[in-house]
Amino acid sequence: MERLQKVIAHAGVASRRKAEEMITEGKVKVNGKVVKELGTKVSSNDDVEVEGVPIVKEAPVYYLLYKPRGVISSVKDDKGRKVVTDYLPEVEERIFPVGRLDYDTSGVLLLTNDGEFANLLMHPKHEIDKVYIAKTKGIPTDDQLKKMKKGMTVEGEKMKAVHVKIMSTEHKKGTAIVQVILHEGKNRQVRKMFDALGVPVDKLKRERYGSITLHGMNAGDHRPLKPHEVKQLRQQAEENVK
Repeated sequence: MERLQKVIAHAGVASRRKAEEMITEGKVKVNGKVVKELGTKVSSNDDVEVEGVPIVKEAPVYYLLYKPRGVISSVKDDKGRKVVTDYLPEVEERIFPVGRLDYDTSGVLLLTNDGEFANLLMHPKHEIDKVYIAKTKGIPTDDQLKKMKKGMTVEGEKMKAVHVKIMSTEHKKGTAIVQVILHEGKNRQVRKMFDALGVPVDKLKRERYGSITLHGMNAGDHRPLKPHEVKQLRQQAEENVK
């Protein structure tokens, strides 16, 4: 027997917190009856519906996608633009991205149907390293990099980099390649921080997520995560809780 909100999250319908809201709002049925109690437990024999749609009990799957630029980190787009799941057409399970990379950012994106796993990785207290490489229009100063590490308030939101390092510079072109490591996953965080410093980002790529890299892959490629990689990610998230 498992809690109803956990079953909904595992099915990839919503995060556990969102699932709890759906239950209390009367959007969930068990065996044809609306259930609003958060403590409700269900078994694999129970039929669960969310907003009239039956939950399909799927085995958990985990994928790595090298997300290209110009793709939406979603399972559908009302404007008809390309979405990340378009790159995994053979996957029958109802997968969704773990967090997001913005439209113009490429790199490591994990996809799964395991809501609990996704929530574990995305919570900032679990301190999973997200390593980005940014090409900037302008060369950041040491003081600007220190601001990023110390923490900045951008558009009313506190943002902080765990580590920032200039990898190379082209003084004639006035550009730099900068490595940025985050634990947070706020919307367009790297771009917003550099914009606030007056050093806009030209190109951005996420090179690593925890222990997962793009080794041997090209943009648009995908592969299943190996069991030991899934285990490593879980361990990294659980070990880092303060």
